[in-house]
Amino acid sequence: MSIYDTLSALNISLPPVATPAAAYVPFVQTGKLVFLSGHIAKKDGRVWVGQLGRTMDTSEGQAAARAVAVDLLGTLHAAVGDLNRVTRIVKLMSLVNSTGEFTEQHLVTNGASELIGQVFGSKGAHARSAFGVAQIPFGACVEIEMVVELSE
Repeated sequence: MSIYDTLSALNISLPPVATPAAAYVPFVQTGKLVFLSGHIAKKDGRVWVGQLGRTMDTSEGQAAARAVAVDLLGTLHAAVGDLNRVTRIVKLMSLVNSTGEFTEQHLVTNGASELIGQVFGSKGAHARSAFGVAQIPFGACVEIEMVVELSE
């Protein structure tokens, strides 16, 4: 099954690439690797503002991380033209806007990791880091970046 069939079965439509909010580009390809810049969580087209452990719980954070993964896939599609060229999702790095007491950043990030696994199967098994941070641009609750390997 193609990646696009899987996305359709999951009722996922790929969004267009968001315009960068500062002095950077949404992606860079070098050789067979594509590096996707950090994408912040959005809900209903607006920044998903919140802080885990204060205004949001883990399950809401997982939904936000899943939404970020969908946006990352839209950018990846724009970068490479065909998601079926992906041979491996190499790494995700997740920043979770959270209080000092919140310790479930890894579970929040599962919202993105699990979707990537559903979409890419074994090619979606990736290395990962999940950090709690004091703030993310615009007050977003989650920001995630991704590194992907492509076929020739």
